[in-house]
Amino acid sequence: MALCSILGYPRIGFDREWKKALEAFWSGKIEETELHLKLQDIRLGHLRKLQDKGIDLIPVNDFSYYDHVLDTAVMFGLIPDRFRHKDGPVPLSVYYGMARGTKDATASEMTKWFNTNYHYIVPELHDANPVLTENRPLQAYREAKTKLGLEGKPVVLGPLTFLKLAKGYTAHETDLWLDRLIPLYVQMLQELAAEGVQWVQMDEPIAVVRLTAEDIQRLKRIYANLAEAVPSLNIMLQTYFESVENYRDLITLPVKGIGLDFVHGLDGNLSSLREHGFPSDKILGAGVINGRGIWRANLDDKLALLDELQQAVPAERLILQSSCSFLHVPVSTERETKIPYEIKGALAFADEKLDELVLLRRAVTEGKPAVAEELMTAAEALDRLKQSPSRNRIDVQEAVALMTAQDPKRSKPFEVRRIAQQAKWKLPLFPTTTIGSFPQTSDVRKARQLWRKGEWTKDQYTAFIHEQIDTWMKLQEELGLDVLVHGEFERTDMVEFFGEKLDGFVFTQNGWVQSYGSRCVKPPIIYGDVASRGDMTVSETVYAQSQTDRPVKGMLTGPITILNWSFVREDIPREQVAYQLAYALRQEVLALEQAGIGMIQVDEPAVREGLPLKEEEHQHYLSWAVRAFRMTTSPVQEATQIHTHMCYCEFHDMIDSIVDMDADVISIETSRSHGELIHSFETNTYNLGIGLGVYDIHSPRVPHVEEMAGMIDRVLHVLDPKLFWINPDCGLKTRGQNETVAALHNMVEAARLAREKYAASTPS
Repeated sequence: MALCSILGYPRIGFDREWKKALEAFWSGKIEETELHLKLQDIRLGHLRKLQDKGIDLIPVNDFSYYDHVLDTAVMFGLIPDRFRHKDGPVPLSVYYGMARGTKDATASEMTKWFNTNYHYIVPELHDANPVLTENRPLQAYREAKTKLGLEGKPVVLGPLTFLKLAKGYTAHETDLWLDRLIPLYVQMLQELAAEGVQWVQMDEPIAVVRLTAEDIQRLKRIYANLAEAVPSLNIMLQTYFESVENYRDLITLPVKGIGLDFVHGLDGNLSSLREHGFPSDKILGAGVINGRGIWRANLDDKLALLDELQQAVPAERLILQSSCSFLHVPVSTERETKIPYEIKGALAFADEKLDELVLLRRAVTEGKPAVAEELMTAAEALDRLKQSPSRNRIDVQEAVALMTAQDPKRSKPFEVRRIAQQAKWKLPLFPTTTIGSFPQTSDVRKARQLWRKGEWTKDQYTAFIHEQIDTWMKLQEELGLDVLVHGEFERTDMVEFFGEKLDGFVFTQNGWVQSYGSRCVKPPIIYGDVASRGDMTVSETVYAQSQTDRPVKGMLTGPITILNWSFVREDIPREQVAYQLAYALRQEVLALEQAGIGMIQVDEPAVREGLPLKEEEHQHYLSWAVRAFRMTTSPVQEATQIHTHMCYCEFHDMIDSIVDMDADVISIETSRSHGELIHSFETNTYNLGIGLGVYDIHSPRVPHVEEMAGMIDRVLHVLDPKLFWINPDCGLKTRGQNETVAALHNMVEAARLAREKYAASTPS
């Protein structure tokens, strides 16, 4: 008989109780004891739900106080020296210090979790001496067993993936670090086995990327050691996000089960299974329900897939699973009362996906006739959406086809544009600016709610937004910034804001997903053909420009970021959706230029996270991503300066594509990576305008002038000073006003010192 399981459940709670508890603790509104109790209630509530839904193997230890990668580092005592922690269990003050920074110590680097929009805290190894400070999977197992009588499946981040995601060691030290980590994993698993644990989910998503021969040998060494030390424990070696590389090596590992993604890795994993079969002594964890998308599964297709899988693996050796953790999708559609019927019927969030898994298990074990009615209901829901006029707009499709037939490029090369732009703007050396947003206070959020609820008129709301713009335009001038922004006070989220002004989008009321820490986002849903409905940003930007003689940037979110930060329709290629977005945004760029806005920033922080995990697919994706950006920005005049912004971007492996975007100025985060990105410019030439973020906006800490000045000095060794801009690493929406003003004051002072130093060192 087939079983069903999931790889993880959303942490945030039905009403984002998790987020609220964390932020209450950080602000001092609740004590640590109360935090533990609140999070335990959320955690146990999740487990009860999985029990009630009928999930057979229920994950434990997938819950976190911030991030599961950080949890693993802390469990092994890998604490950077700057946090001054001694041996033993790590207190929350240090745990959250690593995640968010403290007054005296910078936070650890944060970056994307594979190709998702989730961010993890990067472990720092350096000269640490790892020890098992506390067995967190065991604690989670005991809690579920004691409180709910539940035989949980502990989830553990595997050794090779953990090591590959860490920093602070050289390639030559990889095996040395494995020698340090393997005994700790052995100790942890032995304690789990002694407690009576039956199954452990060992996550090794690194197995879906191209591994070296040495890495394959490391995987074999890791799991041979674990199998020898804990022969009684059933280990499910779990992969996700793509098809595995080195399938033949993977299936020989001495583990009880292997989990494969049959959604995003369908073609590759199915091909490997057909060609090489599956071991008769192992369980196949078949990831058939999409853990990253929000659409109902085509259950007939899933059952056809399961029929094929059962030709290689009988039902009694199948576990039907999610393709990855449900961390990446909202909790439930239950409260979505405003989504049109034809769309809502085709949606499946985490709770609905649990129902799909249980339904598939019933179909496999009881036969399709037993679930015929449910299968028909699902098929009808998908068909209603397919027939929707919103998915079949000939006007949009023809206009986009005409645009894509042309070669999108600026009328003049950068060298010519730069002269025209400098003549127009007369900016100083090392121009200072920000990325776009300023702090959104409780008053801003309250005003937005009053307007949305109809308690304020449009005129009242506009007057309030103008007051906010006035305040921050004055502050920016007083601080001495060279290029200003209007602050984006009218915007909730940089993607949602634009989606609300475009056809083809729909929005949830409670579709929250964790992005990093307590930061939750509510991705819009692209369900139909995308089209512009008129100006989106012109009025606020023009108003801001009217309040100053300094240049004000128009601020747009780019087509690839809107694509990658939305839940996207699955009936046409993502490339085509990107071109539809580019066509709509192109009209807004031209409207801003026509209104007299001569600097326009089209942010693309999510370009790299959309990069496929398979290297052979990189170039195709980058080609159409760059094309979509250029479709958006290419029609402007040569004196109009196009800016863009990218977050947490490993520059070295896509520098050619970033150059091809042909933005006049690009800003890139470097602060949390402690300037490591600068190394990329020592081996790569970049001849466009660039600003490397000189301080971290994700931490409340205000950096000193000397820190930012030091970062600037490092940059000027590898970049042309005449092309260098100075800015924070990201938008300032989540920061408080006082810390924002203090940090920007220090940034402007660092720029002043850099100008003096450079002028003194440059022959007249």
